[in-house]
Amino acid sequence: MKIGFLQFEPLFCQVESNLDKLSSMIEKAPDFDLLVLPELANSGYVFSSKSELVKASEIIPDGIFVEKLSEITKSRNSVIVCGICEKKGADFYNSSVLIGPDGFIGKYQKIHLFDREKLFFQPGNGPLISYEVKGMKIGMLVCFDWIFPEATRVLALEGIDILAHSANLVLPYSQTVMLARSIENRIFTITSNRTGTEKNGGIELTFTGQSQITSPKMELLASTGVDTEEIKIVEIDIELARNKWLNERNNVLLDRRSKMYSKLLK
Repeated sequence: MKIGFLQFEPLFCQVESNLDKLSSMIEKAPDFDLLVLPELANSGYVFSSKSELVKASEIIPDGIFVEKLSEITKSRNSVIVCGICEKKGADFYNSSVLIGPDGFIGKYQKIHLFDREKLFFQPGNGPLISYEVKGMKIGMLVCFDWIFPEATRVLALEGIDILAHSANLVLPYSQTVMLARSIENRIFTITSNRTGTEKNGGIELTFTGQSQITSPKMELLASTGVDTEEIKIVEIDIELARNKWLNERNNVLLDRRSKMYSKLLK
């Protein structure tokens, strides 16, 4: 399998420009089976009013972003995961979409909202499930979901091989933590982060870039810089994520003593 990330700097509320840039970058990319794009890739991040969300959001799967990405996945016989500012009725969600060779497959609505996201988005309903496409079992999380190990563990129990993690990270911790998520669940992780500084309504945020891919052996397979706009693809052996044994006596899923974890549900 060939898997990778795309890192770029979206322009705030300029949906068509962002789509043009992504399309151009993907057109020049080498072959891939799975490519993960950043969080809110259509809209940018620093909202100051609901009217901005109205302008930058789309209904999934009927919007122009999903439509164009579907054309790309069909032409390249590939899979793309992309962060989308979603409109659903009167509400907005920080979502991620999974699109395969036959078009739209499913979506994930971010369940753990970060900081000012709570002013504009509804907390999502997931779902935390595994999607099987092109021989890969894929689960989706979005940005701040990284800090909650339970979310990744649920996806591991659902059988994922690869965690597709679309992000707009501003804190410096996730890239290190995802190495732990990969070894404790024996999965591949792909963090696709954005880059740049965004200013709006008196708020300014600088994003950390450093997108990366980690392995079930806690290896850093690929990474990039803070400011670069690029695609990186690596070839993996998917079977590594299906072997949950650390050694002949320890299995990261079978050795769990779930009766001891009851407080997690309170």
